[in-house]
Amino acid sequence: MTIFSDKQQRIYRIDKFKGPSSARGEFIDRVHKSHEFLRTLPGFIQDYVLEQIGRPGEFNLITIVIWNSMESIEAARKAVTTKYEEIGFNPQEMYSRLGIKADLANYQEI
Repeated sequence: MTIFSDKQQRIYRIDKFKGPSSARGEFIDRVHKSHEFLRTLPGFIQDYVLEQIGRPGEFNLITIVIWNSMESIEAARKAVTTKYEEIGFNPQEMYSRLGIKADLANYQEI
């Protein structure tokens, strides 16, 4: 019988973003607002917003949000979708308008 520790059940949402320096301010403002909301949701454990240093002309940003389960991340996804609809925010439109490339995925420890 395998027993998983609480740490092994955690889900890590890791999103990578790359864009022109001209888009950095608006994008980081949106990231911070989104993370403020995520911190209020059930199952949230911890988050990080990290920026690669030394890349003139562009920015590279990684966000990491740790959730206590896959169920929590699914509920968070639904809550975020509802919130964005309420405020009229479309992430895909913003990525396109600002020239941002995104790589979004869930990870778990092995």
